Amino acid sequence: MAALLLGLLAARPTLAHDEPPPVHAPVCHSASDLDRPLAAMKARGPWTCANRDWPSGSPAVWLRFEAASWQGGPLPRQFYSRIARFDRITFHAIDRDGTVRSRRLTEAEAQPFAAGPVFGLPLPAITPDTAALLVRIEGPHSIPLLTEARITANPDTAEWSQVEMLLLALVMGMLMLPLLFDVSFFVVLRERFVLLHAGMVSTMMVYVLTAGGLASAFVTLPLAVMAVLGPLTYALAAGLTGLFVVAFLERGGQSRLMQRITAATAWFTIIAPGFFALQLDRTQAFDDRAYFITFVPFILVISAAVLEAVWRGSRSARYLAVAWTPIICASVERLLRGLGWHVGPSSLDLMIYGAVGIEVVVISLAIADRFLALRRERDAALSEARKMEQISTRDSLTGLMNRRAIEARFDELLAQGFDTFALVDLDRFKAINDLHGHQVGDAALVACAGALRASGDRDAIAVRLGGEEFVVLLRGPRALERAEAMRQAIPIRIMQDVPGLELPVTASMGVVMMAEAARHKMAFAEFYARADALMYDAKASGRNRLAYERLTVFTAAPEGRGDKAA
Repeated sequence: MAALLLGLLAARPTLAHDEPPPVHAPVCHSASDLDRPLAAMKARGPWTCANRDWPSGSPAVWLRFEAASWQGGPLPRQFYSRIARFDRITFHAIDRDGTVRSRRLTEAEAQPFAAGPVFGLPLPAITPDTAALLVRIEGPHSIPLLTEARITANPDTAEWSQVEMLLLALVMGMLMLPLLFDVSFFVVLRERFVLLHAGMVSTMMVYVLTAGGLASAFVTLPLAVMAVLGPLTYALAAGLTGLFVVAFLERGGQSRLMQRITAATAWFTIIAPGFFALQLDRTQAFDDRAYFITFVPFILVISAAVLEAVWRGSRSARYLAVAWTPIICASVERLLRGLGWHVGPSSLDLMIYGAVGIEVVVISLAIADRFLALRRERDAALSEARKMEQISTRDSLTGLMNRRAIEARFDELLAQGFDTFALVDLDRFKAINDLHGHQVGDAALVACAGALRASGDRDAIAVRLGGEEFVVLLRGPRALERAEAMRQAIPIRIMQDVPGLELPVTASMGVVMMAEAARHKMAFAEFYARADALMYDAKASGRNRLAYERLTVFTAAPEGRGDKAA
């Protein structure tokens, strides 16, 4: 882009003078309603002849240029000022004999210059007899439109220099690189802050193109479009910046309160300054001042958010502090100039564009640093998770889920409707180990697990808790009957798979069923304790049987318990 702009700038005509012709600023200004005639403005009485009290919210603002400023030099032919919205501009060239030559032009007739955030309009004929030029600007939406208004003999003097335009081109090139980085980062690490940063960069690119006037070097856009896109994209970029802070800082980098304040301020900045940036006819009286004033909360909150994060030890916040200090300072200067608190040329905006370049470089480094940190954390966490899953979620003997796994997923399974908890214990299992050895005992446990799995019940999950204890979680209709069928299948399967046992290996079962278990959120330990008590009731009643209870949550204590042994 810089090379292309160099070619465009090299093709611009150069002045035939050793020095560029002078430009002339207004010596006085005044505000009025739309009904005040030219005759009333010819006198000096209503004028303010000092560089202060510039009114942008008046229906009409008058600028007075005196012939004394251009006497002895080339006669002015061109009016120019910062790109901003207005309704009409009327020029009155007043000769010493009282002759008036007027020209009235609309916003649509204004032409943005090919270099810089300025537009131009042709003046009526200025002659050696011209005593003054009065300029009436109707519906101005910007104080810099008034303070930066100038007249000149040659329009080329209004354009920014090649150095200034090349700086803008350099900033644009710097903004393009982070977009490529963001795409690469997001493909690998799908973090929300990467998308927010891409949005920030995209809106800042549009801001530099329009507010900096760089777009006019390539395409011809209406002045109204240029005037709105610049402040609008700056508001959008600021709002996205606030959301980026919330998403980008490490966990613990911000307090909960500061997170909420930062996010709320970000949305406020998108909505409020974004609305005033539209510069609607109905808001002309106050939108210029309101636009800058509504930026004040953002500047204060974003500064406080970064300072708090630095104080809390955030590594990322240190990058943000370095990146945003220049742009915050430049934005404050632009805010004061926009409010008319001080007056300066549009070239002061180069501070903002330079600060944007600094911000882009530092934030790109911050994202790269954060990306590497997150990548390391995730790789380590995934590796550890795989190891832990292999070790901790499966019983090495039977292949069933173990107690740690089921406790970790218990609330989730309750939410999925697994509201029947069946605790299974093999009867007289110690005798098998004592008579036949632990190898035969292990085979019996494997056979028991096979019986629980062989049911093919998709709404049942079998778990080995340890020793000869198993749990089956069930959901759906007839859960109690299905649990009993599994219990009865256990001795048959053990008899088939483990020959040589003198007696059948039976199982006792305690079953707890709870209506709306997910809503009442009973813990695993509570289910286990109740089922364990029922299972021992079954053993005390002669073993090889099932005991169960149905639980219902009452507003008052129930009169009795529905225990039943089978």
